[in-house]
Amino acid sequence: MKLMMLLKFLIFISCFILGESTCNITTDQELLVKAFSSVSGFNSSWFISHDVNCTSQHVTHVNLSSRNLNGSVSWKFFERLSHIQTIDLSNNSLMGYVPSWLWSIPTLVELNLSKNKLVGTIGFKISSESGPFSSIKNLNLSENRFTNLANISHFPNLTALDLSHNNLKFLPFGLNMLNHIQHLDISKCNISGNLKTISNLHSLNYLDVSINHMIGEFPSDFPPLSGLKFLNISFNNFTGNLTSSDIQKFSHSAFVHAGKFNTSKNMKRSTTIVPHSIPIPPEKDPQHQENHKKNKKNSKHKHLALAISVSATIVSISMFMYIFCMYRKRKLAKKNRWAISKPAQIPFKVEKSGPFSFETESGTSWVADIKEPSSAAVVMFEKPLINYLTFKDLLAATSHFGKESLLAEGRCGPVYRAILPGELHVAIKVLESARDTDFGQMKAIFDDISRLKHPNLLPIAGYCIAGNEKLVLYEFMANGNLHQWLHELPSGKTNIEDWSTDTWEHSNEIENKPHISSPDKMEWLTRHRVAVGIARGLAYLHHGLSKPMVHGHLVPSNILLSDDLEPKIADFALGQDWVDRSPEADVYDFGVVLIELLTGQISSDETVDTVRRLVREGHGANALDSRLRRSGETLSEMVECLRVGYLCTAEVPWKRPTMQQVVGLLKEVNPLMEELN
Repeated sequence: MKLMMLLKFLIFISCFILGESTCNITTDQELLVKAFSSVSGFNSSWFISHDVNCTSQHVTHVNLSSRNLNGSVSWKFFERLSHIQTIDLSNNSLMGYVPSWLWSIPTLVELNLSKNKLVGTIGFKISSESGPFSSIKNLNLSENRFTNLANISHFPNLTALDLSHNNLKFLPFGLNMLNHIQHLDISKCNISGNLKTISNLHSLNYLDVSINHMIGEFPSDFPPLSGLKFLNISFNNFTGNLTSSDIQKFSHSAFVHAGKFNTSKNMKRSTTIVPHSIPIPPEKDPQHQENHKKNKKNSKHKHLALAISVSATIVSISMFMYIFCMYRKRKLAKKNRWAISKPAQIPFKVEKSGPFSFETESGTSWVADIKEPSSAAVVMFEKPLINYLTFKDLLAATSHFGKESLLAEGRCGPVYRAILPGELHVAIKVLESARDTDFGQMKAIFDDISRLKHPNLLPIAGYCIAGNEKLVLYEFMANGNLHQWLHELPSGKTNIEDWSTDTWEHSNEIENKPHISSPDKMEWLTRHRVAVGIARGLAYLHHGLSKPMVHGHLVPSNILLSDDLEPKIADFALGQDWVDRSPEADVYDFGVVLIELLTGQISSDETVDTVRRLVREGHGANALDSRLRRSGETLSEMVECLRVGYLCTAEVPWKRPTMQQVVGLLKEVNPLMEELN
């Protein structure tokens, strides 16, 4: 007996010693292996080491540059790397979205995601640990497919920022707040607007804004040239004064097709000539010296040719003066696009009184029949204390409702993006169907809509009535609509949990329930959460008001996604379809949206008929989106949700459930859903 007790004691001691020599918590290396588990080309041996001990647990640097990686990273595991300082995933083929909390990791100071296929909005989520600011100093997101950027003032520590080769369209907001920035590259981003907002960046020594559509006065709208060592403003629409010293310091290549400049008399070379890749001073250029000799010998011939050329030019000008004036007027109108980032600081001049006509991409047009643009007030609901705004401010903020500000052309009319004074980011929709509605009636409609408050309805931020045109303002939804989100997902293996895990308010609860936190479950939970949110918003319209309100046109493009991917229904009570439709018709439309959400197929009568037949035959699983990961439990939940879509699309209206019942059915599919909301 004593021997047995001694043996048990020795075993206990050995286990204790072994436990002391081996880490008993998840290591950073294991977290990184999980983060790249769905990325092809990844080798777990890059991180996992058999010699790992407690002193070497924490990973501070991740460098997987140029490893031929393809797929979506599970970003959520990076959130648990408590000592991470630098991340370099450049020059791969990584896809998907980047979560907004990534930039606010307190220890992260350098991030390089360049040369990948990352998409969407570069958002920013305030962290409880880091507060409202990021610690990142060097940020390189170049050569991706980003389309929008959060307020860059959340990155006050930046010394180097490279956003080149994306499709940002507008200058990032808050650039003027980067007091420590030294390197800034926003070239080839399809940016329109004025550069003056960054003129106060005195610490800059590298600035590249080439290959955009920018305007501004050189050099007054630029940071001090004395502090710059590199400058490239080529292929833009700038104006101003260009001196030989500017050419000498930055070379001709910095100003190729940069706009129209007044050049000094002692400049001998045109700013539109493309120079050598490595600029050589003219006095040291052998080719220049040879050309100079030839030019001297042929000077008489050149004078004669010049005289003939001048005579021909005078005749041409006298013949085509009217055409030239009209062309110049158009060019000036096109060139004078107003900066969209800070419209309040940019002088706006209306050269003529109304009416004002605007043309869209599709060739349709709309007209604001008012004399003075300042006579039509903008009424704000969400920001009642904002400075007094008028139609003139909307003109300035949308570059005169130019095509570069056009977001979409929907059923109700064109939609434009704008940044109003106070950095209020809005979408402006022109309601073509409301042209015949008189002022008082439309004002009453807008007032009524503004009182509808629900987390899953897109609230109206304000409106402007300009003649017969009615413009409604919404908060801008950077993640776009459900149609874009659903059908622009990366093909093959997807990791929606990578960019949606931060959308769950109770993230700790998810981590404490391992049976719902696995990667093969989160993608389904995201879509299920979207479905429940849409159902709740529609149920509020049908059952939460004194009188049921019918949407009339519920389609994926009318369902916007907020920064945390919360669905918000738009266009309710603004169209005319709802007048002749019933709540049962809305239920049918919801069923179609639900089927599209589950199948990944763009909705059509044929798709709905096929899915209904498969559900009736007990083969609903065959209709599910192949990109959805499946296990036994999630598969049954997906099929059950598909049955809800089947009920909603019943041919006989009275057989369809109410939206209250639909919400209950969807919540029963996954009871944990209610706990997480």
